[in-house]
Amino acid sequence: MTTKNNIKLRLTPLNIVTALSLALLISTMFQPEKRGQHFDLGAFHQFLLGSLIVVSFISDLIFRFAFKDLKKIWLVELVFIIFTVVLVLILKK
Repeated sequence: MTTKNNIKLRLTPLNIVTALSLALLISTMFQPEKRGQHFDLGAFHQFLLGSLIVVSFISDLIFRFAFKDLKKIWLVELVFIIFTVVLVLILKK
């Protein structure tokens, strides 16, 4: 019996965003309570960061199923990230 493992571990921009966001969320959740710290996130901002993690993970899965070529995935995900950042900056003002 042979089993096929079709899951390819490919590094994509949304994987990087998800990993960095998860690391930031975990570091803010487990740091001691003190004022003047560099990353001081309240509960609402932690919830937003957690939502970003879920959305970026699901978006990465959608892009992986839509595009099979790794170069196309990188291009589409980078454009998606840039568009999202620009949209957030516009809405923030």
